[in-house]
Amino acid sequence: MRMQTKGRPARKVPGRRRAPAFMVLGVGSFAHSIGQALKDAGAGVATYLTRNYGHFPPSLVGRTFSCEAFPSPCPLLEEQGIDCVIPQSIDWAQAPWAEEFLRTRRPIFSPTGEAMRIERERDFARRLCADFGIPFPRAFVASNRLEAEKILAEHPQPFVIKNPLCSPVSPVHTIVCETVEDTRAWLKQVNYAEGVFLQKYLGRAEAGHIVLVSGGEIHSLVTNQEYKRAFNGNMGIIAGAPLGGLVERDPGDKYGLARELIHPLLPWLRETRFHGPLQVTAVKKDRHWHVIEYNIRIGVTSGPMILRMLANPIETVLATARDKKLDPRFKRQVAFGCSLTLAGYGYPYVQVRGPQLPLEVDGAFDCDVWWNEVARGPQGPLVATGHRIADVNALAATLGEAVARAYDNIRRIRVLGSYYRTDVGKSLWPPGKT
Repeated sequence: MRMQTKGRPARKVPGRRRAPAFMVLGVGSFAHSIGQALKDAGAGVATYLTRNYGHFPPSLVGRTFSCEAFPSPCPLLEEQGIDCVIPQSIDWAQAPWAEEFLRTRRPIFSPTGEAMRIERERDFARRLCADFGIPFPRAFVASNRLEAEKILAEHPQPFVIKNPLCSPVSPVHTIVCETVEDTRAWLKQVNYAEGVFLQKYLGRAEAGHIVLVSGGEIHSLVTNQEYKRAFNGNMGIIAGAPLGGLVERDPGDKYGLARELIHPLLPWLRETRFHGPLQVTAVKKDRHWHVIEYNIRIGVTSGPMILRMLANPIETVLATARDKKLDPRFKRQVAFGCSLTLAGYGYPYVQVRGPQLPLEVDGAFDCDVWWNEVARGPQGPLVATGHRIADVNALAATLGEAVARAYDNIRRIRVLGSYYRTDVGKSLWPPGKT
């Protein structure tokens, strides 16, 4: 990979309107996919590499700048003529350069300030739901093991154990316990550095819905499903990122997730000047949806498919980042998307690592394939360098067509010890099904 260490300002051609320029904050398949979707729509794209892996895929789309060489992306924004920033995670707000970035007033495809608390702080989201009459599983915060075990003794029920603060580097990643005994065992094991958030377990009938909030209005985009467990049959641990996902074009909110769980928040969204993506994940219990969590990103699995489904992705992202009125328009020929992840050696047990392994592709792809922990080997061919190798995304008019195309393409990739789930689309759909 050729690392660009010095850039030049975008050239202005008299009489010609410059294409919008985006900077993605991230690495791997997220940066590759979001960047390529915007580039194919006519935008300029650069990537600020926020982690120490997954640098090669974004370089296929545009210029890349590592955080080691550039401790802050802020000087690059003017130098590269960036019109809008798209962050991969909410951690940018804790970066040393966050205040400097906000002072630039550069549009960002994310809410900021108080509005970020809906994802960042689990208990804040619970209290917000209580204030607006939105169903939320009973939940508690404990600062240590003794407090957590006391809560379990007083409320003997299975809990989902989460970190109170949401972050990719949280000391506790989500642990779904389906019995009281499961919960008791895990409470002896987890890291209490930031405490724990205990959320009543409501079952597996989970689904999500993604909207854009801008100009004080809510615009539904898709209903989605993530296959979060590592192995077929929805077995194994909750993986660090989903092993598959489905999206359905749903501006009318046919399953009622936005109507029941997002629209009641409109007064708070307007008060905080929230503008950006908002996803709700919920579980259906006793014929009602209950919020599990909110996220302020379009997601690693769903985001690229959403941008591919839109007829005007550049216009929509820019208007959202600028808090303007939106008119998202969908392509007529696609209604469903399927995402499959090719997992590498040892995943999801990331402490198990293998060598860099040869990556072989049998034939040409006819859908999107986004590389993740992949690099160019010394002899030229690609090699797998980590635990998640690629995300394969297919869109079609029907769910069956999208699923079939995604599987046809992922079977063309071979890496020793890799695997993928073969049952995406066969369970958990339609929304509310286990």
